[in-house]
Amino acid sequence: MNGLWLVARREIVTRARTKAFVISLVVSAVLVAAVAYLPTLFSGPDSYTVGLAGTQSQALRPALTGTAEDVKITVRDLPDENAARAALTAGDLDAAVVDGRRVLADGEVDRELGLLLENANQTVQAQSRLADAGLDPAKVAQAMQVAPLEQVSVGADARYAGVRAGIASLLVMVLFFLLIYSSMYVAMGVVEEKGSRIVEILLTSVRPWQLLGGKIVGLGALALANLVVIIVAGLGAAAATGLAADLPPGMTGIVLSALFWFVLGYAFFAALAAALGSLVSRQEDANSVLTPMTMLMMVTYLVAYYAAVQPNGSVARILSLVPPFSSMVMPVRMAGGQVLAWEIAVAAVLMLLATVGTLMLGARIYRRAVLRTGGRVKLSEAMR
Repeated sequence: MNGLWLVARREIVTRARTKAFVISLVVSAVLVAAVAYLPTLFSGPDSYTVGLAGTQSQALRPALTGTAEDVKITVRDLPDENAARAALTAGDLDAAVVDGRRVLADGEVDRELGLLLENANQTVQAQSRLADAGLDPAKVAQAMQVAPLEQVSVGADARYAGVRAGIASLLVMVLFFLLIYSSMYVAMGVVEEKGSRIVEILLTSVRPWQLLGGKIVGLGALALANLVVIIVAGLGAAAATGLAADLPPGMTGIVLSALFWFVLGYAFFAALAAALGSLVSRQEDANSVLTPMTMLMMVTYLVAYYAAVQPNGSVARILSLVPPFSSMVMPVRMAGGQVLAWEIAVAAVLMLLATVGTLMLGARIYRRAVLRTGGRVKLSEAMR
């Protein structure tokens, strides 16, 4: 294994020093962290300015100023209805309550503000009627404070359904980007070494399987490091913004499953990319020869994206067991909802077998095609 680790270390040192790798690492971490910060930036407390005109409207002040913490209401006293209309026309008010009976606005009242005003009015009117009936409003309110019914789901816990769907959708994009990016790097590296004929020199010191395996391991280590940085950046940003409290339980399992399935998916597609890349000697021909692989990855991505929306659908459940779809669909299903243990075990075994088979077939094609320079080598000839 010394030859393999030597090649892997060469790939890691060479690629890690390039500006493209450093920039992609920083950009991906910043983008994921920015996604975690977006809810904080755009979900600031709502602010409204309400005018109160007339003595009866003044009774709404305590109810309005005691609203929820995420809504800020500024109350302004107005002498009469004409002053309220003038302030609304000038844009100084969002709404105005006149004589405790009418709500004025320049256009349609904001839905949230309308509900707040309606609730405040109902509270004030109820307290007034209780006082007229000789009842103590405070004691009535205390008697009305009843503990809510406990909601228990007999099926899957749906409290984190929205958060899980968001995590699954983000996971689809990250896995697809890293898989196609790293696999293309493997293919381009093979084509570059074959076109420059440096592979002929390298094969005098190491065996073909060592050169191929070292390239896959080295570039895979960089891709795995990129995924770890993205996960750390996302979780760190979530913790800094307070969103970590909203994350579903079992995040450790989601993270570990993403790493595990990424390794399997990368090994499968990287071996396929290396085998196809060894068929050509020019970078211009690489795109055409890699088309079957990119199409397969696109289909896998679309299925995984569908699974993020419907993690328990028939299509997602079936294809999460079928390689190579399982490399992206299964971690997405695990992030989006509950998956039976036997499904994970079957998918992992099948994906492992498919990955080993692809590595063996890729190594055979690579060994027979990488030294044949010139025109494009037919796949049927390389597999004989």
